[in-house]
Parts: sequence; C-alpha cells; structure tokens
Amino acid sequence: MKSSSMPMRASAMNFFRDHITYVIFLAITLYFVLFAPHFASVSTASAVLRITAIVSVMAIGMTFVIICGEIDLSVGSVASFSGMIGALLLDQSVPAYVAALLVLGAGASIGAVSGVLVTKLRIPSFLVTLGMLSIFSGLALTITGTRPVSIVDDDFSNLFWNGSFLGMQAPIWWTIVLTAVGYYLLHQMPYGRRVYATGGNAVAARFSGVRTDGVKIFAFAISGMTASLAGLMLAARSTAGNPSLGAGLELDVIAAVIIGGTSLFGGYGSIVGSVVGAIFIGILGFGLLVLGLSTSIQEVIKGAIIIIA
Repeated sequence: MKSSSMPMRASAMNFFRDHITYVIFLAITLYFVLFAPHFASVSTASAVLRITAIVSVMAIGMTFVIICGEIDLSVGSVASFSGMIGALLLDQSVPAYVAALLVLGAGASIGAVSGVLVTKLRIPSFLVTLGMLSIFSGLALTITGTRPVSIVDDDFSNLFWNGSFLGMQAPIWWTIVLTAVGYYLLHQMPYGRRVYATGGNAVAARFSGVRTDGVKIFAFAISGMTASLAGLMLAARSTAGNPSLGAGLELDVIAAVIIGGTSLFGGYGSIVGSVVGAIFIGILGFGLLVLGLSTSIQEVIKGAIIIIA
C-alpha cells in the first residue's frame, strides 16, 4: 500500500507544480470576486482583456524565444519604434493596411537581425537585445525630435484598437487570433517540436538534424513581429506615435511568460500559459487598484507572485 501511494503522491505533486500558475490565478481571481466591489462583471472582464492585450500579444512572441533558451529585451523599444514608423507612414498618406504590413515586416526583420547576431556571432542574446533596446529607443526619439506624431486615420484606429466585431473589441480579437496562430505553430507544427528540442538540448537537436540556428532566428523574427503589432496597438490607443510608449514593457512581457510556466532555461512552456500570465498580471493590478492599494504595494505583490510561479 505504501509503495503504491508514493507514485500517486508524486504524480499529484507534479500536477500541482505544472499547474501552479492556474491555481494561483483562480485563487486570486476568486478573492477579488468576493472582496473587490463590482469586480465580478462583464465590463470588468472586458476591460482587463483589453488592457492586457498588448502584453499578451508580445508575450506570445517572447514565448518562442524563451523556449529556445534565449531572451529578447528589445521588445519594448521595438514597439515604440514601430508605433512611430506607423504614425509617420500614415502622416504621409500611406493606407492603414499597407502601413501595418510594412511595420510588421520591419519588426520581423529587426528580430531576425537579433537572431542572426545571436546564432552566427555567438553573442549572448541578453547582450544583443540589450543593445537593440538602446538602438531603437534612440531611433524612436531621434526620427521626430522626441515629438509624438498624431494619428487621425480612423481605419488604423479601428483596426488596432477602437473597432469591434461580434461585440468584442479589436484588442481582444488580436489576442484571440495571435493565441490561436501561436498555439498552432508551437504545438501542432513541426517547427514547434524543433523549438522545444532546441531549447531542451541544442547539441542533441543538431545531431538529430534540427537546424537550431534557423529555429532561433525565426523565433526572434516572431518576437519582433509581435512587438511591432503591439506598437501599432499602442499607437492606435493613444492616437499618436510616441517614442516612449513601449518603454519598460519588456519587463511585464517576460514576467507574463514566466508566470505562465515557461522555463527561462528553455525547452518548456506554452502559448496559452503566457497569455494567462499576461491576463493574470492585468487582473492582479486591476483588483489591487479596486481594493485601494498603492502602486508600490502592487509591485511588491506582483514580484512575490513571480518568484512563487
């Protein structure tokens, strides 16, 4: 009896460890539902999903990079830069859809360059993307002399922020679509298996025929593209391209991915977990705000939960 109960106990512990994020998520959500006034409402749920959409979109791209065993610190500055470029293109009467495609392509290219520097020159991704963060923060400030660029294109604003479809707002739709695409690519396609193999053991993956450099470069390109999409959403939300809109977002994005269960050592993680992590951060901040706690206390609680997760 004792020997048979030990595997069951170990299995239960493993299940709890693998799903601790969801346990904490449900526990804290339940707490806010019970004790935060008016928290349990459709309007609150919609507001949280809308607020967290930008971090969710960026977290989806970051998940690929971190599962590969790398990290991308440049996503916040790439988002700012992308928002500025999008606003400048619109200011030159470029159609909204064309401007969006150009910006997304630029973001993917920026990410791919980071991937090439990491894989071909063997520079740690921390250093490469830290340098990229500085470069594109500087470029975002330089191209317009630190001034924001107003956006008056309704098509652009509706596409990325103000529009709605079937009763759901555009940011929520972007989160749903990107989650579905990211899930399919990571969990259903051969590329996803190569991502896990590369992050789990790059040497073994290479011996088994996986082109690990190409896998990582594509992962960085995905991260760059999702950062650019987030930048377009930020610009649409504020009706202007602003060089500081994405500043500091990389920390929330990395936190969302870690809280969602992705290992910083690579080889383990999921798209859904990262999105749940982003929503969790949004619910935590929103709920603590409703309870009247100061921003400083919110940061302390958020940091403690990141450590636990």
